[in-house]
Amino acid sequence: MNKKSMIWLAILLVVVTTGCSKQQSARPPQEVAVKAMQVIQKDTPVTYEFVGEIVAKDEVQIKAQVTGNIASKFVKGGDTVTAGQPLFEIDRRKYMAAVADSQAQVAQAQASLSNIQRDVARYQELANQGGIAAQTLDTSKSQAEQVAAQVSAYQAKLEQAQNDLSDTVVVSPVNGRIGVGELSVGGYIQAGSTVLATVSTVDPVQVKFSMSENEYLKFAQMGNSPDAWGQNLKLVLSNGSEYPITGHLEQIDRGLANQTGTLAMKASFANPQQLLVPGMFARIMAVGETRVGALLIPQRAVQEMLGKTFVTVTGANSEAVTKPVKLGPKIGNLQVVEEGLAAQDIVVVEGFAKTQPGSPLKVTMIGLEDLNIPGVK
Repeated sequence: MNKKSMIWLAILLVVVTTGCSKQQSARPPQEVAVKAMQVIQKDTPVTYEFVGEIVAKDEVQIKAQVTGNIASKFVKGGDTVTAGQPLFEIDRRKYMAAVADSQAQVAQAQASLSNIQRDVARYQELANQGGIAAQTLDTSKSQAEQVAAQVSAYQAKLEQAQNDLSDTVVVSPVNGRIGVGELSVGGYIQAGSTVLATVSTVDPVQVKFSMSENEYLKFAQMGNSPDAWGQNLKLVLSNGSEYPITGHLEQIDRGLANQTGTLAMKASFANPQQLLVPGMFARIMAVGETRVGALLIPQRAVQEMLGKTFVTVTGANSEAVTKPVKLGPKIGNLQVVEEGLAAQDIVVVEGFAKTQPGSPLKVTMIGLEDLNIPGVK
């Protein structure tokens, strides 16, 4: 091929390539298939959510009132116990001996008292007849009083010995569940200090949670006292299920914690099936004010970037438009939008990750029932 032919071939390739490029650039962008729904507008009660921990209403450390070795154990760790139920028995032999010794001392003192009282009676007759000096009678009466006091002392000692013997059987002071770390048979117990076991009440239980200063002020300034919003509290468990029994606010701390600036509270929930166990985490749901004409969108439609929130809406020509929004509280799996959207906006719920601002959209309209979102309908 000569030089002239090569020049014409190069010109032809440039023309063909340029023509193809113009055809490709003229091709319209492909539509992106998305699912969208219209913004929901309705009067909505706002629910406030607090993370809480389930705790026992009463947690009692079991300590013996007497010293000795554990002779018997009547329960095992994790058992449900009732108030007054025997849990442990401490070796009672020395306490039985103490009772017997005290009984003997009481009997001996009572016998001495009887003899002296008979002497007092005889001396009284003789004194009435002038047969003895009054001092002799007085001495006899004093001896009788001393022995009577001794009898009382021995009776008190006997009563203490009997109490000690009774305390060798350690019982549960409350209804609840005993811990798994209790002592074993043969363990040595020091009266008043050794913890044999811990019993936690199981019905009802409490949920401990905290409210920030701003949240507390919001409730207070809306006129919602704890007697109002603290009733009919809902509990959502860690697996997302809702506990079937509502609870109520039972305790409010006297002031804000210095380090966290939060106000500690406890709510009470009945636990007849013993589903709630101390140490579990759950969310407390409290109903606050009602937002009139609130705008709601699914939480899955919200996009976050660099600390800001956005949603994608369909424009006038079915193109993707990104709008910054200011979000309010959550309502179930929906989100209140305070600024950035209007009731007539169409929000992209699925597929927005494949779009760019200005991308043409192929929109399929859906409703809440299509997303299986509980809550507002």
